[in-house]
Amino acid sequence: MFIRKTLPYAVLSACAFAQPGMAAETTDTGHEERISILAPIVVTATRQAQDSFDLPVAIDVVEKENIQDGQARMTLSESLIRVPGITAQNRTQMAQDPQISTRGFGARSSFGVRGVRVYVDGIPLTMPDGQGQPGNVDLDIVQGVEVLRGPFSALYGNSSGGVIQMLTEDAAKTPEVSAGVVFGSYGTSKESVRASGTSEGIEYLINYSNYESDGYRDHSASSKKQGTAKFKINLNEDTKLTTLVNWFDQDAQDPGGLTRNASATEPSAFNDPKSVSRATLRSDTRVSRSNTQVGFNLEHTINESNSINFINYVGTRENLQYLSLNSTGGGRASAISREFWGTELRWNNQGLLLSKPYTLSAGLVYGKMNDDRLDTPTTNGEKSASATRNEKNIASNSDQYLQGKWSVLDNIDLHAGLRRTKVSLEIDDKFITNTNPDNSGSLTYEKTTPVIGAVWKVNPLLNFYANYGKGFETPTFIEVAYLNSNINSTPNFGLKPSTSKNFEIGTKAFLSDNTLLNATIFKTLTDDEIIALTTGTFATYTNAAKTKRNGAEVSIESKLAHNISLYGAYTLLNAKFDSDYVGNLGLVNAGNTIPGTYHTQIYAEAAWKHVESGFRTAFEARHNSKAYVNDTNTDSAPSYTIFNVRAGFEQQLKSWRFSEFVRVENIFDKDYIGSVRVNDGNSRFFEPAAGRNWLVGLNANYRF
Repeated sequence: MFIRKTLPYAVLSACAFAQPGMAAETTDTGHEERISILAPIVVTATRQAQDSFDLPVAIDVVEKENIQDGQARMTLSESLIRVPGITAQNRTQMAQDPQISTRGFGARSSFGVRGVRVYVDGIPLTMPDGQGQPGNVDLDIVQGVEVLRGPFSALYGNSSGGVIQMLTEDAAKTPEVSAGVVFGSYGTSKESVRASGTSEGIEYLINYSNYESDGYRDHSASSKKQGTAKFKINLNEDTKLTTLVNWFDQDAQDPGGLTRNASATEPSAFNDPKSVSRATLRSDTRVSRSNTQVGFNLEHTINESNSINFINYVGTRENLQYLSLNSTGGGRASAISREFWGTELRWNNQGLLLSKPYTLSAGLVYGKMNDDRLDTPTTNGEKSASATRNEKNIASNSDQYLQGKWSVLDNIDLHAGLRRTKVSLEIDDKFITNTNPDNSGSLTYEKTTPVIGAVWKVNPLLNFYANYGKGFETPTFIEVAYLNSNINSTPNFGLKPSTSKNFEIGTKAFLSDNTLLNATIFKTLTDDEIIALTTGTFATYTNAAKTKRNGAEVSIESKLAHNISLYGAYTLLNAKFDSDYVGNLGLVNAGNTIPGTYHTQIYAEAAWKHVESGFRTAFEARHNSKAYVNDTNTDSAPSYTIFNVRAGFEQQLKSWRFSEFVRVENIFDKDYIGSVRVNDGNSRFFEPAAGRNWLVGLNANYRF
């Protein structure tokens, strides 16, 4: 019988194979390879490396192979679709970040990511007000993505309905260089170059890429140049410093959403899914953005029981977005110039308490951002001389947290944590005239979020767990910007943060020596849920009284003989309004579904590798149920099922390694809606996804 490896052996196995957490064994007879699945080692749940199998949380790891193999590596939606509990919708355009939500948190977002905190190597990509920009990270160098759902995500502070942490690769021990190209449908191309190695005690990894595409839809062309540099210096045997530099520059046209024919209920109701509205074309809706960020992580081991981490980051961001107001060419240009910085000091401790092992982490966090915002009317996509909004937006957060684990019995671990968060938003209005009064003001939100959980290790192959926690989510600057949809609207200083109570129970089980099952059921009760009244040119938001979410998440993975692997993920979500409220569209009844959420999501994959020839292939299936697009539930995007296939080769020739891949998405050319715009004020709710499309990639690597 298969006996699950202990943590140290699991760590060694994770380092030794291409997919962390998987080890290969060979039976004594039959010469058949038997693959035993090990739970991966994760850091996001507890901030210290631990075996995910023994943690009382729902956490999944998307590994390097699933991020980079047969993908364009341009958006997180490519790989996050396989994680239960996560909705990662591809907008089929690059003007907006992918629509990412977890258990319904973040589903309302039209710009950026809300309700989910995003990190790379511990450095936040989510700003103090809760806005997140996952597009900052170069997926070419990401080793894995850890996705934490449920109560323990509250230990990351404001707006943490879930946590997504991207972990970058370490540098190669032997210097190497590589170059790659990707070509695909709709004039898509990507070129990348990379250098990695170790020299005089400094580990380095440098990557640069250039992406261009005409886009699937009309008016959706885009380009993005991106560079990343990572350096790790071992100052001495106890201290190391890691520096991560990210930069990108992007231009993208925004095709917007489509309306539906009033009498139709099928996807064919959209006369031409590639089309765009007259307002979009006349206003030339588009975005130009650039972002530069530098982060430092100093790790120091004091002794065998104590260590500290000191994280610092600083960056700038420029964002110019052109939006439409009407079909005659009237629009608005919103320019945001941002400076941001932050720091975190964490102390890690481990030892014995009443002869039982414990781990403890305590930390202080501070972050700040300054946005200079200038809104200007446009005509036919050109800015006028006069402004309608000129202000400085300042957000800061100051947090303290304590988190620990104690093995009270040989087979029972207790986990608990507490975080105190203070978020301040300040608007300094610089556009004051006789008709525009001073709209300056400030808001401060404070909340303490406790969590507690336990895991019962029934035997080495079976664990049960339960947890409970409180969470909260403050409004972002986008959400407090307008009280109503008038161009001279005052800010919405009356918008309150939402608070939640979160319950979760689950199991993690090795069903056999080659199959691992993760299953959880959850319930979330939220007060003052932040709801989009209307979105579009002037997005406005309000608080609903109560909402509730309950559901289940299941994933199962098997490594079979002959290098065949099977994976499946299932998500069931009931996200409902739990009390009546009156919105811009009228009365919203208790029992209505929260728009942008999917009752059912399924992902399945069958993969095969032929090691001797270097060939690999996989067949993917994805199903999403229908999604309502407004609070009144009067319209919805239909359900859909699509299938994808990918295949590739790898060859080794002395110091050279070559690889090629081909990927075909939506192989049966299904018409479907890939993303929705919740409560859009112009009823342009629907963003059609691409039909059958393909990618071909080539890469060459030379090791010195």
